[in-house]
Amino acid sequence: MRHDERATGPGATDDPEQPHQLRRILRLFRPYRGRLALVGLLVCAASLVSVATPFLLKEILDTAIPEGRTGLLSLLALGMVLSAVVTSVFGVLQTLISTTVGQQVMHDLRTAVFGRLQHMSLAFFTRTRTGEVQSRIANDIGGMQATVTFTATSLVSNLTSVVATVVAMLALDWRLTVVSLLLLPVFAWISRRVGRERKKIATERQKQMAAMAATVTESLSVSGILLGRTMGRSDSLTRSFGEESERLVDLEVRSNMAGRWRMAVISIVMAAMPAVIYWSAGLALQLGGPTVSIGTLVAFVSLQQGLFRPTVSLLSTGVQIQTSLALFQRIFEYLDLPIDITERDGPVRLETVKGEVRFENVDFRYDEQGAPVLDGIDLTVPAGSSLAVVGPTGSGKSTLSHLVPRLYDVSGGRVTLDGVDVRDLDFDTLARAVGVVSQETYLFHASVADNLRFAKPDATDEEMRAAARAAQIHDHIAALPDGYDTVVGERGHRFSGGEKQRLAIARTILRDPPVLILDEATSALDTRTEHAVQQAIDALSANRTTLTIAHRLSTVRDADQIVVLDSGRMAERGTHAELLARGGRYAALVRRDAQLEPVT
Repeated sequence: MRHDERATGPGATDDPEQPHQLRRILRLFRPYRGRLALVGLLVCAASLVSVATPFLLKEILDTAIPEGRTGLLSLLALGMVLSAVVTSVFGVLQTLISTTVGQQVMHDLRTAVFGRLQHMSLAFFTRTRTGEVQSRIANDIGGMQATVTFTATSLVSNLTSVVATVVAMLALDWRLTVVSLLLLPVFAWISRRVGRERKKIATERQKQMAAMAATVTESLSVSGILLGRTMGRSDSLTRSFGEESERLVDLEVRSNMAGRWRMAVISIVMAAMPAVIYWSAGLALQLGGPTVSIGTLVAFVSLQQGLFRPTVSLLSTGVQIQTSLALFQRIFEYLDLPIDITERDGPVRLETVKGEVRFENVDFRYDEQGAPVLDGIDLTVPAGSSLAVVGPTGSGKSTLSHLVPRLYDVSGGRVTLDGVDVRDLDFDTLARAVGVVSQETYLFHASVADNLRFAKPDATDEEMRAAARAAQIHDHIAALPDGYDTVVGERGHRFSGGEKQRLAIARTILRDPPVLILDEATSALDTRTEHAVQQAIDALSANRTTLTIAHRLSTVRDADQIVVLDSGRMAERGTHAELLARGGRYAALVRRDAQLEPVT
């Protein structure tokens, strides 16, 4: 089962988690509580000012106009205009502040998720689709924009408006107020039900968006396009994407229509309430009840209309919060992922690394219940020497090399660098000490210079050119129209396999690590290109501790020691000549290679 399926299963929407989630969401705003307090003051002030308008209107209708008091009429009218001006100005200011705070919270979430993923082990990314990761950062956090930007302000604003309006209505006529508020509890219950429905649908929708993002990432990359066209699958991929998009359409429609009729009924009832108030006042007058002045009646209906707007908005905000909880939950799942590879408290920092690497009774398995991938590996690679690791596919060669830079941690035993357990070293020491050139060279969609300087951001142009010369790629780069400013294209597809490998080698030379890991760096190249790349590798390997994971044995003949792995165990160890003379597994692998070697 994929990680995203486990993380977003049916249990993910259980209500008992909501109080904890709400508290956690509120903690996101804690660093900005000062600005939020200012927003609250502006909202309260605007609400109080806006509530004054119906009272001014009452005085105009009941006093100023009937009594012909022109001066009072002018003052009251001016007060209504000033009320509108102040409310608008306060509204603009609160929008500016709340939007800034909301965007900062989204920034915090994006960087927190990205930073968390940067510290995840390689195992996490081998079982998680790239599109799923991208969707969490882009779609899920992007989908929360309205919530984190406006929800807090909307809650404070509407709640203040509701309280102030209800108090004002009670001051005008408590009987009419009771009539107006009778149905509000029913409306609140309906909106809560609608919110729960939309939350469930939102969870499904975000999973579907993640699936679509993964399809786009995989199918519309350069490699995906090449595979689709050469396999004649372009049309079927388009149909498959169309089916996924159709499912998203259905979820979007369901999300928007969930509870829509019930909310429409609420709006209709609230819109009809003024007619109920007029009818109630007229009926009371006919039956000999208390008389309500025209000014009071008009002011009350005005307040009631002012009450309905924030009430409906509050109900809608409640629905929006319920929906957004699904998005927050998906983000919190990533923020709560356990980090397997961590830096210990008070880690060891080595200013100078000689480069001795030891594997001391190393065991490794990908999970506790799984079969061992490595079992009882004891090896010493002296500083400045070379070790070649060979063996059949699945024997654990690459896994062994991944333990040195801590892409994985051992299950048993330990790996040391200059006598220090790599788990005790700080990450900076490991990054400076160990360089990796793998079979799958990764280049960014950026210039050649930017790709090289990824290893050493402060490298000078001369250092960069020297590294390229050592990797035998400088002349090719210099012949390009834009030289080192040439954009390499998505994953470096403007360059051949050999050129990409030499760029990767130049990048590693620029970093100048004392320990070098070559993980089948030439296995995908033809013989002629392999020879050119091997010359660059020889230049890179000089005076460094080198661990070479080899598929073609021609590249490891001169290694100081060669280890043959079989099912995670060391089957043989020695030099090329010693192992040939022994006539065992290594000799058999050499004979196999000789038979497969192309005739030139």
